[in-house]
Amino acid sequence: MMSQRSKREMIEAIHPRYLKANRAGKEQILDEFVATTGYHRKYAIRVLRHGPKPKGLKKPGRRKKYQGKVVQVLEHVWEIYGRICSKRLHPFLSEGVAILERCRELSLSPETKQLLLSMSPATIDRCLRKARFTHPQRGLSTTKPGYLLKKGIPVRTFTPWEDEHPGFLEIDLVAHCGQTTEGTYLNTLTATDLATGWTECLALPNKTQFAVSQAICELRKCLPFPLLGLDSDNGSEFINDTLYRYCLSEQITFTRSRPYQKNDQAHVEQKNWSVVRHTVGYDRLETQDELALLTSIYSDLRLYINFFQPVLKLISKHRVDGKVILSYDQATTPFRRVLALDSIPVLIKARLTDQYFHLNPVALRSSIDSKVALLWKIVR
Repeated sequence: MMSQRSKREMIEAIHPRYLKANRAGKEQILDEFVATTGYHRKYAIRVLRHGPKPKGLKKPGRRKKYQGKVVQVLEHVWEIYGRICSKRLHPFLSEGVAILERCRELSLSPETKQLLLSMSPATIDRCLRKARFTHPQRGLSTTKPGYLLKKGIPVRTFTPWEDEHPGFLEIDLVAHCGQTTEGTYLNTLTATDLATGWTECLALPNKTQFAVSQAICELRKCLPFPLLGLDSDNGSEFINDTLYRYCLSEQITFTRSRPYQKNDQAHVEQKNWSVVRHTVGYDRLETQDELALLTSIYSDLRLYINFFQPVLKLISKHRVDGKVILSYDQATTPFRRVLALDSIPVLIKARLTDQYFHLNPVALRSSIDSKVALLWKIVR
């Protein structure tokens, strides 16, 4: 394939000869020119008739404002904060840059910083277009219906469920079974608070009733607020006598979603991908070494996602001419949402704030990535 420079030189050489040639000569020159350059015949006629475009002409439209250094810095910050979408990154950008500067992980000139913080969500998407990637792989569903006590556990749909009070969580299991559900494999219990988006992940050696109940006990120790309610799917690992009696004795509201209605658990289903799958992938995990490493990954990941990953919250949904219009609030981290609640004691807020100022998102991200790389090395 000819370079643009070679094509330009060829046009400059042929242009005078083409203008002087007769009809038959022009047709012969045109045939050779089209065969050599690959141009469309009509475009080739126009180029040979008028000659090459003058050099130094400015491109139409406004001059690019965001390019070079500021785009490189944006990609670096975007990588540190987990490649989140522009709607989540934009409101958090000023705080995120301040954190990186405080931890001495980023040093920006005043001009670059001003350009970076003046970007709109659409501009962020445009600047990051080349750096994005997709995840075509999907996991297997391992939910088996639990029939015992099903009538005793009420169904919760998408209607309001005291979601303005922290402590009401949606829970679900993510199976690390690879391409087959045979045998014993590790699982992840994902729990998401409806009011704040606070998310916890716990590694389980299997999906037995005992393992899930033990994980719920550990979950209560990790939460910055009391556990008031649980909402699960209809799997037998949740709908069983062990967990049902535990919730009764601890005065925890226990509800379930409708069968085959994943949208009833939209909050935790979204975290299953964006937190668990996005971090550890779809490989099969089954050994004790992998369980210990997965637990270590989640100890760092819970800090990273709750303190440095802004989340959007649906505030209204209405139908206009057959189209559902969704409205979201401004993206902010679960940590900030917890601080904004009056029901959270000041002592807990002070403890979380102190922990926040001692965290480095770059160190957490590096630790998570190195442990995940080691996990994949063990698996593969």
